[in-house]
Amino acid sequence: MTTRLCAHADEAVAGVQDGATVLVGGFGMAGMPVALIDALIRQGATDLTVVSNNAGNGDTGLAALLAKGRVRKVICSFPRQADSWVFDGLYRAGRIELEVVPQGTLAERLRAAGAGIGAFFCPTGAGTLLAEGKEVREIDGRLHVLEYPIGGDVALIGAHRADRMGNLVYRKTARNFGPVMATAATTVVAQVREVVETGEIDPETVVTPSIFVDRVVQVADHS
Repeated sequence: MTTRLCAHADEAVAGVQDGATVLVGGFGMAGMPVALIDALIRQGATDLTVVSNNAGNGDTGLAALLAKGRVRKVICSFPRQADSWVFDGLYRAGRIELEVVPQGTLAERLRAAGAGIGAFFCPTGAGTLLAEGKEVREIDGRLHVLEYPIGGDVALIGAHRADRMGNLVYRKTARNFGPVMATAATTVVAQVREVVETGEIDPETVVTPSIFVDRVVQVADHS
């Protein structure tokens, strides 16, 4: 498999289908692939299921996609914070579905999809509303909830640097969900600040190997 270097973000998100499950990296705005989300808005795919840590911030990035009415369902850990007014309004109006997943469980469900794990038991959420309708077992004297993987048709992630093969490194906390999402989607698209020649990134520092990356686009203003 060869990673494709795209000339612009619109090329990078071409082919996303209506009804797709889209994994969106970021922790709040840290590592949020805003240029790719803006391109997805222009591309027009709708009826999407979005998997992300948050449900959008302010009026940009993921919040802008929600505001366009393109998202049917959000799977996330933190749907409400001070600046999540777009999602809040849509949810209260009954215009969007929500599945809340504890943050560690979200990361593990994504990792399970990438690792080919069929399901796993986790104690988080046992005895709460989050466990309703799920199988619960007692393991070593503690209740555990059966959780299933979350895979995506597409992952949109933000990284700091890529080489021409598609190997990725991240910048500090902007790393967050990018690496695990890159293993869990059929097509992985990364926006980066810089593309360097193959060999300029020390192999020991590569976080996401090129084998997981399908498309890369350089975006100068990516933070």
